[in-house]
Amino acid sequence: MLPELKKINEYAPLDEPRTVRLRFCKKGALQYISHLDLQRTFVRILARAELPLWYTQGFNPHPKLVFALPLQLGTESVCEMVDIKLVRDMPCEDLLKRLSLATTAELDFTDAYVPNSKFADIAAAEYEFLIECDNAEKMAESISVVLTTSPLTVTKKSKSGDKEIDIIPLIRKVEVEAEEGACRILATVAAGSNENLSPELLVEALRKRLILLRGNEEYSILRRKLLKADLTEFR
Repeated sequence: MLPELKKINEYAPLDEPRTVRLRFCKKGALQYISHLDLQRTFVRILARAELPLWYTQGFNPHPKLVFALPLQLGTESVCEMVDIKLVRDMPCEDLLKRLSLATTAELDFTDAYVPNSKFADIAAAEYEFLIECDNAEKMAESISVVLTTSPLTVTKKSKSGDKEIDIIPLIRKVEVEAEEGACRILATVAAGSNENLSPELLVEALRKRLILLRGNEEYSILRRKLLKADLTEFR
């Protein structure tokens, strides 16, 4: 048992499994692990946290985990979400305490609650791009023009083959500002089962149109929020 925490059997059993949504950060070196590896990591973390999980039935029982939008490799996030099911009446505060003892700062759990929404309601995501560049003010102006002028075509790969698409209709909102030696882009883009714009495609579009990221420039991508169709924050 984890120190200073109640035993699992001290929590009352539930008549039906309860869905609890976990919000977590995926930062640092963890941005380079795949979604499949993240799923495997979660199974180990949840086991160490000794949560009263509901398991699937059959020959290979495993915890029921439902993630929101998978995160692309090389992208950090402070708004990842996963739904789990519990079979005992464990308060969310106790659940977070257990998780904090079972993980690291790079995969930090920030909230736990009973959801009243479905991941299918996610329609957009807010990303922050930080791109190192010379003459940041001029570059910021150029980036702003490129990301608001149609057409802005890129090659999107899919199972059915490569396709040229205009990504401007998939950009809901964009702000660009210059910093010392860098440009910061705050972009809200389509994200979900119906329409989805990978943040790397946005960077690829800038590579195509501007003399940008063709040398040794560094850049980072951070997913800040998941949003509904009306661009209010999804929970």
